[in-house]
Amino acid sequence: MNRAEREAAVRRIMERAAAPVPPELYAEAVRRGERRLRRLRLARRVLWLLACAAAVAFAVWAAGARPWAEPPSQTTPPVTGW
Repeated sequence: MNRAEREAAVRRIMERAAAPVPPELYAEAVRRGERRLRRLRLARRVLWLLACAAAVAFAVWAAGARPWAEPPSQTTPPVTGW
């Protein structure tokens, strides 16, 4: 099948009348779409809540543990009296 034949076949397919759609299909699609959007919205809110809780927990831990400060030396005593 060459290019012209393929284009002609595609045109024939596209010019055909659309298949009849059952009338209840639209209502079912809308209902499922709304339910999916609600679930996605809920999942997004839960993820944001978890991210904020993790940020707060990290901030509280960092304020108490001070991971940026150098820990005191445990192997040698401090030098005094120089």
